[in-house]
Amino acid sequence: MRSFLFIILSLLFTSTAHAIELCYHLSMPQPNSHYFAVKIDVEKNDQRTQEFKLPVWTPGSYLVREFSKNLNQVKAIDANGKALTVKKKSKNAWEVECEGIQKYTLFYEVYSFELSVRTPYLDNTHGFVPGAAVFMYTENSRDQKGLLKVYPHHSFEKVSTALKGADFKTESGCQTFVFNDYDQLVDSPIEIGNHKEFNFIAAGVNHKVAMYGEANYEIEMLKRDMAKVVEAATAVFGSNPNQDYLFIVHNVANGQGGLEHMNSCVLSVNRWSYQGSNYLGFINLVAHEYFHLWNVKRIRPIELGPFNYDQECYTSLLWVMEGITSYYDELLMRRAGFYTPSEFVSKLQSQINYVEGSPGSRIQPVAHASFDAWIKAYRPNENSANTTMTYYSRGAVLGAVLDAFIINKSKGKQSLDGFMQLLYKKYAQELKRGFTEEEFEMELSNYCGEDMRSFFTDYINGTKIIPYHKYLEPVGLQVMDKTSTLTNFGASLENGEILKVRSVRNGSAAEDAGICVGDEILACDGYRIDKTALENKYNNLSANDSMQLLLARDGKLYNTNCFMKTFAKPQFSLQIKDANAPLLLYWLR
Repeated sequence: MRSFLFIILSLLFTSTAHAIELCYHLSMPQPNSHYFAVKIDVEKNDQRTQEFKLPVWTPGSYLVREFSKNLNQVKAIDANGKALTVKKKSKNAWEVECEGIQKYTLFYEVYSFELSVRTPYLDNTHGFVPGAAVFMYTENSRDQKGLLKVYPHHSFEKVSTALKGADFKTESGCQTFVFNDYDQLVDSPIEIGNHKEFNFIAAGVNHKVAMYGEANYEIEMLKRDMAKVVEAATAVFGSNPNQDYLFIVHNVANGQGGLEHMNSCVLSVNRWSYQGSNYLGFINLVAHEYFHLWNVKRIRPIELGPFNYDQECYTSLLWVMEGITSYYDELLMRRAGFYTPSEFVSKLQSQINYVEGSPGSRIQPVAHASFDAWIKAYRPNENSANTTMTYYSRGAVLGAVLDAFIINKSKGKQSLDGFMQLLYKKYAQELKRGFTEEEFEMELSNYCGEDMRSFFTDYINGTKIIPYHKYLEPVGLQVMDKTSTLTNFGASLENGEILKVRSVRNGSAAEDAGICVGDEILACDGYRIDKTALENKYNNLSANDSMQLLLARDGKLYNTNCFMKTFAKPQFSLQIKDANAPLLLYWLR
């Protein structure tokens, strides 16, 4: 979002005990400084002290990011301009001494120079504001309605956000939006600048696309293809919860993916990804984030809302939130006509082989991968591949297996769609809350008509290889076990002039030889060697053959003999047995 943002948040709301009224102003007088300036006017204060906090994380991105590290000194003055005492209470909280003062103003600046889908950014080309990283709150104002007044820098012409515009006039140069509570403010990112905008209608909903940055897209093609995805996703649930929806797209050199919100999403993509095979990657990203409109933002574990913005919110169900969404983003591509049935099956085969062929898949259950996302998934180290498994890919495979299981068991009368509809109707629409882990397992068992405890024990809370033939062959696929025994060095090498070890697989020849991540390999069997030559060397060795390596570690030279070992790599081949099989046609409809 570029330079910008003056935000007032002024509130209408029913009075509650010790409820205060806030008015936020956010501006950016010098975009090149990368600072948003925030001012919060406090009205109707009846507290001796008031604590203001900034979230430490943003919903949808499961890592404590310590947004307060970007704040400069926090100050406060009363209505007469007299300075009030502000004390730092914790890493993300400040306390204002305000006894007997009904009105006062808080000030702070936010350094914003990390362009991602979850962090604020400001320069002379645009400003991006994800609310959790910019807007402070108080516990007794979280549920209040309010206004957001945006004052774009004079060089910026547009403000795009999913927040509704106010129905009254405000001062010149200001765009005013309303929000129902702090959660909605945080969940409505804002793009400000001179970006391009276009609209399309799909599933009866108006969709706006705000495109920042130069890119090789064609608007009419995007309107057509994004609409196909919207229609396919809406068909899963039978209804769309929105009247309006916003895509904010950052076209940059290195795309980073997307982040979902209640009525919008932010996509970060390579600016030249709108032609050729890369184009389907963009449409697939659209499908993934749009499916989150239901799965995560409305269908959710009970831990994911209302949010605790001060600390991690742990759940073992991220494999459902992100993994099943990853399954559906591929299925939606099939249903929208972007994949043939064979291409969809090929995608599924690739995911299965990635999951089952990864060492970490035998170590970390997907439930644990979900729970530990906060401390492992976004903080990988050189050993992560040996001990962790992504809940995205493993969850996607589980989604496909469960879908096939339900279709076969019901003889083509039910599918995973129906289970997602059940969760949406019961928990999001009727109970208006998330579900517990126990409730999710119970609902799945009831829907499948079978006790799923052993399935959870083996494949969700355990690390067993799924018997894919059992689940996929009844719906029309041929599953062949291609597990092979391989001879391999077991160390991956960095690209570059220096032959440096990037990772070492557990139990490998490299590990047994004492080779460590960071070691430089200087020579093999008495000769200087480069990456290609070394790979050719060990690829032509058999089990128990050896090679002598000269290593450098921390400036010291070492010699080691490396004896080649074998390992079994699980791998499967999936083929369509009968393209006209009724259950297959129902699955890939």
